[in-house]
Amino acid sequence: MKWSPISISQPRDLLLRSLLVLVVVGLAYRAFYLQVLQTPFLQDKAANRHVRVIDEHAHRGMISDRNGEPLAISTAVDSLWADPTQFVAVRHRWGELAQLLEMPAGELDQLIGQRLGRRFVYIQRRLTPPLAARVKALGLPGLYLQREYRRYYPTGEVSGHLLGFTNIDDQGQEGIELQFDQSLRGKPGRIRIVQDLYRRWVQPVEALELAVPGSDMTVTLDKRLQYLAYRELKAAVHRHRATSGSLVLIEISSGDVLAMVNQPSFNPNEMASRKPAQLRNRAVTDVFEPGSTIKPFIIAAALQAGIYRPGSQIDTTPGEFRVGGHRIRDHRSLGVITLEQVLQKSSNVGAARIALGMDPVELEEMLRDMGFGRSTESQLLGESDGILVPAYNWRK
Repeated sequence: MKWSPISISQPRDLLLRSLLVLVVVGLAYRAFYLQVLQTPFLQDKAANRHVRVIDEHAHRGMISDRNGEPLAISTAVDSLWADPTQFVAVRHRWGELAQLLEMPAGELDQLIGQRLGRRFVYIQRRLTPPLAARVKALGLPGLYLQREYRRYYPTGEVSGHLLGFTNIDDQGQEGIELQFDQSLRGKPGRIRIVQDLYRRWVQPVEALELAVPGSDMTVTLDKRLQYLAYRELKAAVHRHRATSGSLVLIEISSGDVLAMVNQPSFNPNEMASRKPAQLRNRAVTDVFEPGSTIKPFIIAAALQAGIYRPGSQIDTTPGEFRVGGHRIRDHRSLGVITLEQVLQKSSNVGAARIALGMDPVELEEMLRDMGFGRSTESQLLGESDGILVPAYNWRK
């Protein structure tokens, strides 16, 4: 009897074929799962990678003077940024960009070199239009321009203290720009955009929330008078070698501030030149003696109290006298003068005699009613209330 040999490869072949069938079936099921069952989920994931939501800039409101002349406006500028993962490919041309931007040697290498793993880094903000055009002409891959807005102040240092300025992100930092920042800045919008593999903006998809522009603002200043006040104050400070000075021009009939200037001043358009000591609006923050400007209020209080009448006479002879340890004097003896002449000739002796003839408590109340010792409610930041010492602390 002859026996046939049994091949031991048959079970192995069967096993391999079975495994192959299982793999094919598994792959087919996986393809069906992804292509059919998971289609909505995968589409959402893909959209999330190529579609994102960004803020849309709200245009900052304009500040104008009483005649509609612009004092603060926002102009479109470009900021320069780079994708280091792409920009590193043209490292041999970094010198061209650095020279164009007037950056110190090695600064660009350090800025990009320390951020090679990132996809976004600012190189320079707020380029001038000519400079932005020259940068774009370089055609360097990985280098992009982003539209932003820069605040511009046509009057420069003439109105610096009153207007203040914004920072590089268009947020108010001093003066009116800070005090009314919420109203001027508006409300940013939100838009959905399509981006490419490198997260660059390809096209907008839809506006989710429209940007609300900031409110325009009109102030009581007259730009022409502001220039004149600034010129005269600067000349006076220089002529008298003073360390500082302030000038406020007010319309008598309305109380509107037509001009407000200080020395030293600063140019809000030049960020690098600002010094903390220059930012103080001395006309608002500083407390100082009123000097001869108190005389009209003293005379008004005396008239209201009925102690004096128009035409009443005051004897200022001999042109000086002492109150406590202080000597009060005029530049010369004016003799007997009328109430009106006390103002016309700015007589210190006459005004002092009128004040001393009044009841101290009554005089204090009248001065306080006129606004001394309290805020003018001008809404200007840092305004001092001033000082009016209570009558019981007055000394003769």
